[in-house]
Amino acid sequence: MGRHFGDLARVRHIITYTMSPFEQRAFPNYFSKGIPNVWRRVTGSFFKVAPPMALMYLTYTWGNHVHQQEKRKNPADYENDE
Repeated sequence: MGRHFGDLARVRHIITYTMSPFEQRAFPNYFSKGIPNVWRRVTGSFFKVAPPMALMYLTYTWGNHVHQQEKRKNPADYENDE
């Protein structure tokens, strides 16, 4: 019933090498190189990312506060109602 997905085309003069998943290491150098690299990248970009995020958070909370104040009724408008 046709070809399998990996055998759809025959490619000539190209050599490919593969390694079995059982021979690969899942997390090589995770603790010795991975975590220090993550720390270096976070500290390197902290001052580029944190100020805009803080500004957006402050703008968002200010806008919500103003919206809640605008939704309230003015008690002075209803003083003389009976």
